[in-house]
Amino acid sequence: MDIYQHFRPEERTFVDLILDLRDQVDRQFITKYTDFLDPRESYILESIIGEDERFKVHVLLEDKKTERTMYALSPYYEQLNDTDFPVQLLEATYPTKFVELKHPDILGSFMSLGIDRKKLGDLVINADSGTIQLLVHRDIASFVVEHLTQIKRANVRFEKALIQMFEPGVSTWVTHQTTVSSLRLDVLVKEIYKMSRSDAKMLIEREHVKVNFKIIDSPAFNVEPSDLISVRKKGRARLQSIEGQTKKEKWRILYKRLVQ
Repeated sequence: MDIYQHFRPEERTFVDLILDLRDQVDRQFITKYTDFLDPRESYILESIIGEDERFKVHVLLEDKKTERTMYALSPYYEQLNDTDFPVQLLEATYPTKFVELKHPDILGSFMSLGIDRKKLGDLVINADSGTIQLLVHRDIASFVVEHLTQIKRANVRFEKALIQMFEPGVSTWVTHQTTVSSLRLDVLVKEIYKMSRSDAKMLIEREHVKVNFKIIDSPAFNVEPSDLISVRKKGRARLQSIEGQTKKEKWRILYKRLVQ
């Protein structure tokens, strides 16, 4: 069976990466780590490895349900802890009375350092305490501490902290069930965000819509399970599952929408 038929053509490179990791673990009896994966990439990894009893899949901070997470793939007998992952928690404080920091501010400053986005996991802002937490790959931790010293108008100083101190942001996702005529992006945006299809199409073509953190400008883009949709100023949603078709050939879907 052709494994690629289950995924998008543009996902083939990532599928090959997971297949290669699996083969290395199988041949060499070693543990291999991924970069930080988005929800769709996590879905692909878990789909490929499945219930294969030769391997054990370990998820970083699994009990804290991070949005972008790192996986370890090991022989079935291997036991790992969060501290075994090549991940470093960085913390900083900022003056909340003088500056308001948001997710894009921090991400933009991080990306301006020329670092691959895949080396950054979740970032959390606590406006009440004026703290920022970043999960980063251990290889770049010292570089970030040295060079990420200003965000917006705030001077910041990141320090290394124990990964057990990570506190994920509080998010509330509400599950909805509905039917749609197709799985096109414009159809899903129309249904989830309660707007006309023409408005949904316009938002997509104006590059106001992202899928898995990437701008998608094609209304005909096909949405798959675990895809994370974000619409500028309207929030995030995730296609949870496809539950089959009705007699009128509409798709039954479950999706989650972020309300907090």
